[in-house]
Amino acid sequence: MSCPICAAPTEARFRPFCSRRCADRDLGKWLTGGYAIPSHDPDDIEEVIEATEQALQNPQ
Repeated sequence: MSCPICAAPTEARFRPFCSRRCADRDLGKWLTGGYAIPSHDPDDIEEVIEATEQALQNPQ
């Protein structure tokens, strides 16, 4: 199996990655929305707007 970030052989300790660095790069992509799939569906857009408005009105 190869690392999904750099294609180097994986190491059992960091599986499926080869190192902590590649694991951290992957986490960074998740946290910054790098793996997000864009949607042009109007229903999705409306749901996001409503959820954002609710979150702003009721901060936890």
